[in-house]
Amino acid sequence: MGTELFGNVVRKKKFVLCTVVATALLIGCGGGGGGGSGTVKIGGKTWMAKNLNIATANSKCYDNDPANCAKYGRLYTWEDAKSACPSGWRLPSDAEWTALTDAVGGESVAGKKLKSTSGWYNNDKGTDDYGFAALPGGGGNSVGDFDDAGYCGIWWSSTEYDALSAGTRSMYYDDEYVDRYSSDEALLFSVRCVQD
Repeated sequence: MGTELFGNVVRKKKFVLCTVVATALLIGCGGGGGGGSGTVKIGGKTWMAKNLNIATANSKCYDNDPANCAKYGRLYTWEDAKSACPSGWRLPSDAEWTALTDAVGGESVAGKKLKSTSGWYNNDKGTDDYGFAALPGGGGNSVGDFDDAGYCGIWWSSTEYDALSAGTRSMYYDDEYVDRYSSDEALLFSVRCVQD
C-alpha cells in the first residue's frame, strides 16, 4: 500500500490510502462480487447490490486483470462514471450517498453495516445488514498504477466540487465509517448506480 497514488487523500489514522471505491457489480452486466438479487432498497432508493462492471472508454480492471473486474467491478474516471450506468440507472449524488448512510445509522457506523461479510483484508468484514455488499476495489490512475484493493472501497458521486474534483465515498477494512472526500476526476474508482 502506497501513499503517493491518490495524492492528497491519505487515511487519517492508518497508512491505508483511499478515497471512495464503488462496489456495485451489476448482475447480468459482466458479473462481479456481492450477492443477492442485484438490487437493494435502502432509505427509499433502489441501489445496485454490486459494483458496476460495464466497460467504457476509460474504465479498467484493477491491475488490468479481468479477474479483478469479476470480483470488484470496473474502476472508472469521473467522466466515464457519469454515463456508465445502464438505462434507468444513474450515478448517485453526494446527497443520495448521505441519505444512504443516514438510513443505516449515520457515517460513523454505515461502513460496517454496508460492507460485505467477506473479501476484506485481514479477514475484517462488515455485517452487510442491508445487502449492499460493499467490496474493497481500491483505485487507480490513468498511467496504470493501482492501489488498495482488499483494503478500501471508493465510490464516485455525481456531485462536482470544482473543475478538477468530484465527490467520493470510501470504506476501509479496519473501521466502521463511510468517509466523504473530494477526489481528482482523472482517478479511477468504483461505481454504484441508483435507480432513476
